[in-house]
Amino acid sequence: MSDVGAPHDVKAIRAQIRGFLNQQIDGKKIGGSRFGVYVFYDYDGEPIYVGQTYEFLRSRIGRHLTNQRTDAVAMNVLDPFEVAEIEVWPLWDLEAMEERSARKILQSAEFTVFQKVLRSSSFKAVLNEKDVAKTSTIKLPKSYRARIIPNDLYELRKHPDVRIARRASTIASLARVISEREVSAGLRRTLVTQARRLERLASQRLAGIHANIPQKPAEEED
Repeated sequence: MSDVGAPHDVKAIRAQIRGFLNQQIDGKKIGGSRFGVYVFYDYDGEPIYVGQTYEFLRSRIGRHLTNQRTDAVAMNVLDPFEVAEIEVWPLWDLEAMEERSARKILQSAEFTVFQKVLRSSSFKAVLNEKDVAKTSTIKLPKSYRARIIPNDLYELRKHPDVRIARRASTIASLARVISEREVSAGLRRTLVTQARRLERLASQRLAGIHANIPQKPAEEED
């Protein structure tokens, strides 16, 4: 994840991500956990993407949120610009287990987290284009959550007009991908979820503007 030649804001966000993933818990770095589950949240605190990894949390999250593209980013399912917070569940205990057994528990952990974030989502949906395999749920370990956007960038990126423009562009790109190839029902479901998210944000922006427009006294109205 080289920062050479990167713009200031990109460097600052990457530094925030590194700082979070380099935090040590009982002598172990969060990002150094080989097995883990992660959730990305937008600027409203809405969960937008759930994933799992058995190749280190640091590597997987880095590929999502930097120029090392993943399928979710390449297919315009996930816009890294939308990610304001990360929550991770490091599964350090799995590293001592046999690979097959560890991956089975990892799958159950992802499904448990997936169900948890669906309950917390006001849309009852996230942007994952692929279904998370159904398993039994398990007791999750402690999670760690942090904002990855520095204070001097947060208000700018949180501005609704900026987010509306980004979200509309993402939807247009995703719709183009869908129109050009045979895709899964999951990708079309993601398009619907993105459209719902855009509609809510645009409606909230309009309502906020109306709320700030001074109203004429009744006697002045025609």
